[in-house]
Amino acid sequence: MPMRLREAIQQKRFPSAQFEAAANVVYTGNWLVDQSMAIFKQHDMNEQHYNILRILRGSHPKTLSPSEIRNVMLNKRGDMTRLVDKLVKRGWVERSPCADNRRKVNLEITKAGLQMVEQLEVPLQSLNTIYERLTPEEAATLSQLLDKLKIEPKHSDSV
Repeated sequence: MPMRLREAIQQKRFPSAQFEAAANVVYTGNWLVDQSMAIFKQHDMNEQHYNILRILRGSHPKTLSPSEIRNVMLNKRGDMTRLVDKLVKRGWVERSPCADNRRKVNLEITKAGLQMVEQLEVPLQSLNTIYERLTPEEAATLSQLLDKLKIEPKHSDSV
């Protein structure tokens, strides 16, 4: 598979360097997800399931509500109830009613869920070519540039 964007999508020119960079961000993000999907499929899960498990592991032993999890997820699309239902069914997450609010539920990662996250870390890290191809300085610069793309523009109050 060609790794350069122009080769991969067979396009010789772009309207601007910014347009090419935007296309490359989308293409590279999808490429990274595609790489990990083979590992997730072996465990009948997707990247959102894994992200939920990692978030719950980070808060363990504290519980989190589905809305608290959604707020920090990498990919906020998808039906949170269905995503959590599958994790509960697999025995990786436990759901319990909140003592303070009947409408709220608490989610907690189980021992099996912790083991699953641990089991997936080594193969997923081996896919992460950032460690192999970028120096720590290059990775920091890339991260800063990507963050710069997401900063909301300042609007002037003057009319």
